[in-house]
Parts: sequence; structure tokens; C-alpha cells
Amino acid sequence: MDKIDVLVHKAVFAESDKEKQQARKKIRKLAKEQNILPASIHNFYTAIGTNTISHNFTVPAINIRALTYDTARVIFSLMIQQNIGPVIFEIARSEIGYTAQRPDEYAIVVLAAAIKEGYKGTVFLQGDHIQFSARRYKEEPQEETEKIIALVDEAIDAQFFNIDIDASTLVDLSKTPFDLQQKANYIVTAALTDHIRKKQPKDMVISIGGEIGHIGGKNSTPEDLVAFMEGYKKLIGQKIGISKISVQTGTTHGGIPLSDGHMAEVKIDFDVIAKIGDLAKTRYKLGGVVQHGASTLPPELFGEFPKHNALEIHLATGFQNIVYDGLPKELLSEMYAWVEENCNNEWEEGWTKEQFIYKLRKKALGPFKKRMWELPSEQKEPIIARLREQFVMLFEKLNVFNTRDLLTLYV
Repeated sequence: MDKIDVLVHKAVFAESDKEKQQARKKIRKLAKEQNILPASIHNFYTAIGTNTISHNFTVPAINIRALTYDTARVIFSLMIQQNIGPVIFEIARSEIGYTAQRPDEYAIVVLAAAIKEGYKGTVFLQGDHIQFSARRYKEEPQEETEKIIALVDEAIDAQFFNIDIDASTLVDLSKTPFDLQQKANYIVTAALTDHIRKKQPKDMVISIGGEIGHIGGKNSTPEDLVAFMEGYKKLIGQKIGISKISVQTGTTHGGIPLSDGHMAEVKIDFDVIAKIGDLAKTRYKLGGVVQHGASTLPPELFGEFPKHNALEIHLATGFQNIVYDGLPKELLSEMYAWVEENCNNEWEEGWTKEQFIYKLRKKALGPFKKRMWELPSEQKEPIIARLREQFVMLFEKLNVFNTRDLLTLYV
């Protein structure tokens, strides 16, 4: 193994905290020496929102839940090979827990992968779905808000200079008019925007995203956007606000598994992306809209996102599925047995065993992280080859080949 392979393994799995921190410090130093720089995508998105950039691509935001080092290496190698500029590496609040990857660890592993592949340039680390729990917010709003702020601070300290605030869970569709539906959402998003602007480095504007439609819920409308943005703008005043907005178009995180193990067909309303995206740019100068829950879609649909001016697309479960499909049978059986033993209380009424395993197997990623990381190379190689194939398809259809030179003009 190379020096960086040993160093990143120690940064994640060393027994003592001191050893981990020493290894992480060395990786950050090496990254800086190699001109690998965590950055904000804000200026790039602002240029798109003001039509300074002609927008014909969709930025991939990748949630790596398993085999993080290997997967990030694949991405960086393709970025070098295909002259790709904007790619975001992200992890959500929920994923931090079940994948056992705190922001600093995730950042370090991504930076180590960049070092390993000889990449130079900007790296976009993003806190995805920094999401409020509607139940906890209703019971203890101050306590839930403080937890969110603590996570934001932890992410920024780890050089996550892109933060997606998700208070769409607080939207109340039972109320009228639209302003009242979005009120709790824009109030907490504005408050967090203020906090992030005070916390961000002096020479940087952190990219902030908002969300108006809960993924898996009702499709978003232009009225939702206007209600959110008008309330939000009044509260933030002259401060720099969000650079993008997440909407619901008909998808569900992870897709919907059917009782026979196949996935339900998803009907995406691309008009939602086009109409809200156009309004977000023309009236509010945002970069555009963000699509979630798309990684399990059929390949032919990904080319539609650039055509409908989707700014950013978040991709996660599809890569997790590739990893699971390629794991050795013995390890897979152990992981599924762990899920049955430890997640049985989450088995919903009406689910078949196949649906239960598919929905909950992500919970085994943290407990088995070290086992997967240390798989022999001959067992990893087919998984890595399949991941590479998937990334090539996605990056090509999202039209991000040869975008690096454009990105460097603004970031």
C-alpha cells in the first residue's frame, strides 16, 4: 500500500483519537501542498443565476455511503480524465449516523482520494439535507435548532463550504395561504443563513441551499417558491442569501421497492424543474433548482435534467446498491442478518422481507465499514469497475465533461 493508503486508514480506524488526528492533520497538509482546496460553489451558481454562464449541464452531488475512499478515487480519476469541473461530495445528517462518517472523517477521506489520484484544484464538500425533524421541532424547537446549528458548525470546521438547509419538513400544507405553509421553513432557513454568514471564513461566501418541497411528498409549485423566497428575503435583508432551491418533482429517496423486489416506476414532472427553475433565476437570481432522490432512475432519464435546466442533482442509493450487489455472499449474509436482528422494530406493516431488507440495509454500513474497507482488492475490483461505469454514464448524460475551465473562471 502507498503511504496515503496507510495514512487514510489510520485517519479513520486508528484506535486512539490522537493517532486519528495526527493522520488527518498530515492529510490536510499534503492536500494543501498538492493544491487540493476545499471550496464554495456559490460564485459559480451566482454566475449561472445572473446568466453570466450559459447553463447546459447539471452538477452531480454524490453521497458516498460505503467504500468512500475507493469511490472518491473513481470520481477524481474521471474528473481528471474528462476535464470535469463541478462535482460535489456530500453527506446528509441522517447518513452521518448510519454510515458512521462524521464530517471531518468524510472530508479527510475525500481529500486523501484526491491526493491518491493526483488531482489538483477545488473540492466541493457539502452538508446535504441538514434536516429538521418535524416531530422534535414541534416538541422542543430550541433544542432541535441547537442540534442543527451544532452540526452546521461541525461541517464548516471540517471545510464543508456548501450547506443545504432542509426545513421543508416544517412546511404545513394544511394551512392557507401559501405564505403560512412555508412560514416555519423560511424563518429557520433565514436564521441559519445568518448563522452561517457569521461563521464562514472571511474570504469566502459559503454556498447555501434551501428546500421548499419535502422529498417523497407533494410536488412543488411556483407559488411555493414565491411564498418561501418573499418571506426569506424580508428576514435576511441585505445579507447574501441562498444560491439554489431544492424542489419535489415526484421522486422518493432510495426509490420505492415493490413486494417482488423490483423498483416502482417513478414519474418525474420535469415541468416542475423547468418552471420553478426559470422563476428562481429570473426573479430571485438563484442558480436554479436541485433534484433529489434520482440515483435509482433509468439511465435514459438523466439526460433530461440538463435539458430542463436542473442546476444540481443528488445521487446516493444507486451507488449503495452497486456496492451491495457486488459484496461477497458471506459478508452480505452477515450484514442482512445484522439488519434483521437490529432493525426489526422498523419493519413496517405490509412490507415483505425483500422490502424490509432493501429499505433498512443502509443501517449496516456503519457497523461493517471496516470490513468493507479491508476487503481484498480482487473482491473490490468488480464493484469499483461497476461504479466507474455508472459514473461515466451519469457524468456524460449530465453534460459535465469539459467543464473544468469554465468552473475555474468563477471559483
